Amino acid sequence: MAATEVNFDGIVGPTHHYAGLGEGNLASQKFKHTVSNPRRAALQGLAKMKLLADMGIPQAVLPPHDRPDVARLRKFKFAGTDAEILQLVAAKDPTLLSEFSSASAMWAANAATVSPSPDTADGRLHFTVANLASQLHRSLEAPTTLAIFRKIFADEKLFAVHPPVQNQDEGGANHTRLCESFGAPGLEIFVYGRGIGESSWITNKFPPRQSRAASEAVARQNQLDPARTLFIRQNPAAIDAGVFHNDVICVGNRNVLLFHEEAFAPEQAEYISRAYARVTGHKLHALKISSAQLPIAAAIETYLFNSQLITLPDGKMMLLAPAECKRDPRTVAVINQILADDNPITSARYVDVRQSMQNGGGPACLRLRVVMTEAQIRAIRPRVFLDVSLFADLRSWITRHYREELRIADLSDPNLLTEGRAALAELATILRM
Repeated sequence: MAATEVNFDGIVGPTHHYAGLGEGNLASQKFKHTVSNPRRAALQGLAKMKLLADMGIPQAVLPPHDRPDVARLRKFKFAGTDAEILQLVAAKDPTLLSEFSSASAMWAANAATVSPSPDTADGRLHFTVANLASQLHRSLEAPTTLAIFRKIFADEKLFAVHPPVQNQDEGGANHTRLCESFGAPGLEIFVYGRGIGESSWITNKFPPRQSRAASEAVARQNQLDPARTLFIRQNPAAIDAGVFHNDVICVGNRNVLLFHEEAFAPEQAEYISRAYARVTGHKLHALKISSAQLPIAAAIETYLFNSQLITLPDGKMMLLAPAECKRDPRTVAVINQILADDNPITSARYVDVRQSMQNGGGPACLRLRVVMTEAQIRAIRPRVFLDVSLFADLRSWITRHYREELRIADLSDPNLLTEGRAALAELATILRM
């Protein structure tokens, strides 16, 4: 089956701000209550998308969610006009207002777990929307994400868009698919921090966000073959070090798995390699970076493993890394060694997504990987695939609607709510949604 991978990137929303809401996310905590620049954030994300589109990589967009979410605040029994509710919540509980104003849907890697047609029993492309239940601000996303996905992937003969499962599920950020080619059946790997029946954390500092029970439910709902599905324990020490999602410490693409030696529980990496050989008949390029090469703290600081690992049109692979990697000599040395070794990764590029990085999300956090056939691509009706025209329209839209500065206190400004709603109404027209 011929297939290609499409990157669906979340457009950064107009309320992008630094509230430090991500427990266990060190960057989120470090930049808490500093001034953000929503316009720059959105343009940085858009520039990353254009770079890949210009290289011939299929690139699509996902719209931001409506924030502040006043309708959901009303369910918390706040009453009055929209403006009065914003003022009331800001005075009573400013953190709650931040939660309901978060632009966290920009990190599309958490939107869903995606299983492409070669892996599913019915041959459809399956999506299970993540519930993101471990964090209030992220748990608000699921209903809107489900509606957006059902609008984009509307053809039920080709697509199956499922609602969230129970228990804690963080979507594609804890899921990796390995394969010989995108159109061939793959090995789908779910990484979890909380085991079935564990009533307490196995960590000492930060809570594990992904549960094995949820991962197994997603695998069943996406109709995966148990013989081609793995459930791997995340290293508890890594979670306590600030690895809140597996994609902070590991990235895979086709027959390559790039990971830090502290990513998984003992012997799990070898288990992945053996399983890959069993289901594909080929050897996995398992690229393990040791703590001596790059301490886990440095890996988290630079987000090396949150790079996008991309198959280029010529079949070679490129590492699309955050610009922060260039500033750390140890990380540069690791990248140079990867490029020098015998593996499919032959080039590296760097992108500036600093606004996202300061909230704890690198290049890989901003995109959801969706392997699609030509028929599935043709079935998409909304205008979400990035081309020269859509890029120009989105750039103009961002420049006209987004603020250059946003402080925590600005979230109670009724004008911000009005501006955001006007922006999203125009975007719905641009995207034909």
